[in-house]
Amino acid sequence: MNRFVVQEHHARNLHWDFRLEKEGVLKSWAVPKGVPEKKAVKRLAIQVEDHDLDYIDFEGEIAEGEYGAGTVKIWDSGTYMPESESAKRIVIELAGNRIKGRYSLVHLKEKQWLMIKL
Repeated sequence: MNRFVVQEHHARNLHWDFRLEKEGVLKSWAVPKGVPEKKAVKRLAIQVEDHDLDYIDFEGEIAEGEYGAGTVKIWDSGTYMPESESAKRIVIELAGNRIKGRYSLVHLKEKQWLMIKL
């Protein structure tokens, strides 16, 4: 089963953490303006370190002084179907409670990606 989660993260700056279950970890991106809900909308997504799978259900407070300190809430979750993947582009079909449909993550440079609803 391929799961995903979008966590609303009230840290130093509000952002949304988009995480895909893959290869035994959660591949993760911080999306400052949130996951796009309308077609052709592009959002910057900054790739961050992989997280442990048990983080997929995490909601709560990260203590002050710890990495990512602040409040984390699950904004959406569900499953995804991989469509295609290369070093420069990932295409997936999301089936969540709030977000559904085809999405693409396009690698720009270093840790910067664009998340696009197709």
